[in-house]
Amino acid sequence: MDGHSQFATILTREFVEQRSCPRYRLETDIRVYPRNSAVIRGHTVDIGESGIAAMLPTEVPLGEVVRLEFTLPFGDAEILATVRQKVAFRYGFQFVDPDSIRTMIRRTCRSLTPQACPFSKKP
Repeated sequence: MDGHSQFATILTREFVEQRSCPRYRLETDIRVYPRNSAVIRGHTVDIGESGIAAMLPTEVPLGEVVRLEFTLPFGDAEILATVRQKVAFRYGFQFVDPDSIRTMIRRTCRSLTPQACPFSKKP
């Protein structure tokens, strides 16, 4: 593994370990609306009560607040989020919107099976 890949793996592991909520596999289309550019279309990887991960073909700056639109099993979601992580084309977003949409996200998470963390230490 080269130095860049090792560094990305360490950053991803640290980010995953800092999460306070479990993640759940969710594959759906997502639209990301950055402040100063056109809509970016991608697809989600997983979701938790505090954020969502998505694969995007275009760069979004870390730290930027964006509007996200995606569909959950219980309806359409539109929420503001901060871009917290980027590893290659995978982005991690932390929700910053008030609790109005979080109720639907919480309900969705509780209906899904938790995703195994690839960095967890199992005996």
